[in-house]
Amino acid sequence: MLENQYAATTHQWVQPISENEVWVGITDPAQEALGDVVYIELPDAGKVVNAGDSIGQIESVKAASDIRSPVSGRLLACNLALEETPEQVNEAPYQTWVYHLSVDPAQLQQELQALMAPAAYARWLEQQDA
Repeated sequence: MLENQYAATTHQWVQPISENEVWVGITDPAQEALGDVVYIELPDAGKVVNAGDSIGQIESVKAASDIRSPVSGRLLACNLALEETPEQVNEAPYQTWVYHLSVDPAQLQQELQALMAPAAYARWLEQQDA
């Protein structure tokens, strides 16, 4: 994970890009578990989501899985390049955002406290493997 990203136990990451905007993607362990990603279902811009909501689906040669939002906000945009080249998620999971949210700064700060910074996520993953 990148230093300024936070992970949820559902294996999505969130990266603040300004006081009131974030990018969201899936973590490396998630893409590894899925295998080769072949399709990503993206929602329409304008949708309001709460932390934990399913915002779309990701499909691979092995399985289909919900993409959950680790934070609350209004959907500004989806990474439409993923419709043509969903394998970007496999190739660079921490550089490939899936969707872009407008967030309330105070609420974001509260919700980030429930997520894990890179070192905490790494420790959590180790505990899951134990």
